[in-house]
Amino acid sequence: MSRPVTDRKKHIVEVASELFSQQGFDGVTIKQLARACDITEAALYRHFDSKEAIYDAVLDTIGDRLHYQDLFADLESERDLEALMQSLARHIIDFFSSNSDLYRLLLFSALRGHTKAKRVYDTIRGTYTRFLKLQLDRLRTEGRIIEKNNEMTARCFVGMVFDCSLASTLWKGFQGQVFKPADVVANNVPIYVRGLSAQT
Repeated sequence: MSRPVTDRKKHIVEVASELFSQQGFDGVTIKQLARACDITEAALYRHFDSKEAIYDAVLDTIGDRLHYQDLFADLESERDLEALMQSLARHIIDFFSSNSDLYRLLLFSALRGHTKAKRVYDTIRGTYTRFLKLQLDRLRTEGRIIEKNNEMTARCFVGMVFDCSLASTLWKGFQGQVFKPADVVANNVPIYVRGLSAQT
């Protein structure tokens, strides 16, 4: 029995996401994708007119997969900087520990210089960086943290958390001792908090 059109498109995007994250955009062919979806190339072209259109559809699903909306809503009024940073860090680490295909997609697109690499980066890392910058701006306005370059701070913090997530998934064991993500958060978040907190 054939799948309904919406299910078929969703299935193609799911399979394509996995293939693109394993082999990069250039490494995946329409023929290979059709075979992996158990359909003909002609059937695949009935849903998408090109490999680029499939890749765009994969990118369009990334934001939905991150599931950050509820977290961001909860943290938009958080006044405790440490709680804010810990929650954000735990979310990133927990998510990417079980969704390393998105990290591979990010790496492939950047390393291969794909034209959509900036979009992939912006969707994945940029979402968290922009949110944290807004919260740091808010906390600065409230007098809870000192004057610093909040964009730079947000980028550095999110970068540290993403690197920790990467180390615990893709690079596991490459550097000798493996630090648990929770330990990295517990060790590093207080450093940021002490450095940013306004003196009372």
